[in-house]
Parts: sequence; C-alpha cells; structure tokens
Amino acid sequence: MLAIRGLRKAFGGRTVLDGFDLSVEGGEFVALLGPNGSGKSTALRCVVGLETPDGGEIEVGGSAAMVFQKIHLVGRRSALDNVCSGALGRLPLRRSLFFPQAVREEAMACLERVGLADRALDRCARLSGGQQQRVAIARALCQRANVILADEPVSALDPRSAVQVMELLETLAREGKAVVAVLHQPELARTHARRIVEMGVAA
Repeated sequence: MLAIRGLRKAFGGRTVLDGFDLSVEGGEFVALLGPNGSGKSTALRCVVGLETPDGGEIEVGGSAAMVFQKIHLVGRRSALDNVCSGALGRLPLRRSLFFPQAVREEAMACLERVGLADRALDRCARLSGGQQQRVAIARALCQRANVILADEPVSALDPRSAVQVMELLETLAREGKAVVAVLHQPELARTHARRIVEMGVAA
C-alpha cells in the first residue's frame, strides 16, 4: 500500500536521505526511530508532497494523509468543522464554504471512531492536547486515506494521552490502514507497532 524505493533528499548540499527504502502493507503499523537529522520526517513529507525528492520512487495505494506533531487545527472552529475540512479536496470550490450534510455525517462517524463524538461541537481550542490529536486523526480519516502518516504524534502529550493516541493508530492498522509513525519513544514503538525501522544519519 506504500512503497518507497531509493528515496534521496538533500537540503543545501546536506544529504538527509540517501537511498531510503520502505514498504508498508495495509494492516501494518510501522514505527520509524532514529536520531534527529536521520530523515524520518522528511521521508513522510515526501510521501504527501510537502517535499520534492531528489530521486527515488514513491508509490501509494490510494491516498495518504498526515498527522503532525504541531496539531494544525483551527482553534475557534468546532471539532466537527475541523474534521469536515478533511473532505475539502473532493468538494467543488463553491461547496467548500458550507459542508454538505453527507460530509458532516461522515465527519461525525470519524469522530465516533476516535472516541470524540460527544465533543463534536466543542471548539478545538477547548480540547486537551490528546483530544486535539485525535481530532487530527479523525480529519485524516475524513480524507478517506488508505495510508496514515504520523510525524511525532505523541511528543507533546502526557503519557496517558500518548498511549491513547498510539492505541488509536494501532486500531486503524488492524482495520486495514497502512500506518507509519515517526517516534522518539522506543518503548511506545515496541508496545504498539508491528515493525520498527531504525534510521541513521546519512554520511
């Protein structure tokens, strides 16, 4: 469902990725571990088009959505509206100002999947960090993504919230998604991921 072959990327003459390979099937949860500068986040950003690789191939079966360390939600909008925004890519421009009922129902189902249907109408600014990260995951689900990429999704969360988010990602993998998470917590990776990929700094 996700295949990366020979991925290369450099910034200002500094090589970050040099021939990186990764294959992730649907139903698999892979954790990327490694020191800062090893290209973990860059690899994910290349998959979703936020960075342009210098070389290599990326194949995604379906579509990919990314969940970030810094939770990019609109704090003054409700959790439901933020999840609805995941559907913007498939809505005509004239419909993007007001979400159709079908999209709102789909977004509610996504919030239900992450355990936050009861907070749908709350402004995101009033939610805890862990709840906001779950809203971000629900938004990725509303994108109908087959591949979920999470870039340090628990680094800013308290231990209890971090476990909840990791359990949610693990559940999504069991439901058939291909899930890749950049982590700095080996113990969480060992507990929740099916496979761990260690990345080193390119020479």
